[in-house]
Order: sequence, then structure tokens, then C-alpha cells
Amino acid sequence: MNRATSQPTPASRPDDEAPIDALDRALIVATQTGLPLVPEPYHALAGELGVDAREVMDRLRRMQERGIIRRIAAVPNHYRLGFTHNGMSVWNVPDERIGELGPRVGALDFVSHCYHRPRHPPDWPYNLFAMVHADSREEAERKVRIISELLGPDDLGHEVLFSRRILKKTGLRLTA
Repeated sequence: MNRATSQPTPASRPDDEAPIDALDRALIVATQTGLPLVPEPYHALAGELGVDAREVMDRLRRMQERGIIRRIAAVPNHYRLGFTHNGMSVWNVPDERIGELGPRVGALDFVSHCYHRPRHPPDWPYNLFAMVHADSREEAERKVRIISELLGPDDLGHEVLFSRRILKKTGLRLTA
């Protein structure tokens, strides 16, 4: 799922189930900088690893289900796409409504990702995060108002944290 609305938790696994085997590790190493940019990326990976494409897809799915990998998704460079005013909108919404409200906010076409995060009272009351992309600060603020209207009385307060610079977006990297 591209737009998660709940905090990811590691999947539980039986004690006798190994975390990953050599092929899983090779698949992680082969994909950690992205899928091949070809019409059939799973087939290309399969050829590289000496297995069939169904095996590649099944293993990726199982690793997601087990919490070994979180997601497979496009990671666009918003700046190169012309969106130069990006803001993480943070919302204080009722905890019991987050399962309904998160997907509604995440479905907006100008929200690239939306997720539930823990509050840290008294300094941080926000539990719903939604990244908004725009070509001007005014446009980003207009989009945040749309989210506020969508939330209605469930908007118990919010802020927008605007990006000041591009940070390197990479996760953990395994070596072969």
C-alpha cells in the first residue's frame, strides 16, 4: 500500500522460521537502490538472480508480510517534478478516528504519503502526518486548508513543517 495510515510494526514469525535466506538477501541487495527501469522489472531481477519472475514476486510479497521490507513504491523527486514548496502537515485528530481519517487524507491527489505516528505530549500533540507538495507556499497552504475542511471538527489543531533543503533519502543498505 502506498499510503499507510498506521505505524508499521514488525510481523511476528515462528521461532523456527529463518529471517532471510541467501536468495532473499540477494534480492534485497539487487533492489535496494530501486527496481530496474524496464517494462518487466521482476523478470529482469529473475534473470539476474537465476530464478523465475514468480519466485521474485512471491519472495518480495512474503518479506513484506513478515515485516522484513516495508513497501515497494515509486519515490519521485518532487523538486525535479516542479514541486518546490513541500510541507509535512501534522494533525491532531481523535485517535479513535484515525483509521477512517487517514485514508481519506491519503487519497487526496496532492498528498504523497500519509501515516499515523505516536503523540509526544505535551510538546507534540500530532498523530497524523500528510506530506503536501505544491509549486508555491501559498498553494501548499491552500491544500492544507482543504485537508482541514475535510477533517472538519476532527481537526483539533495542525501545523505545516516546510522543507528547507533536500535530504538524502536512503535507508539501510546491505552489502552483497
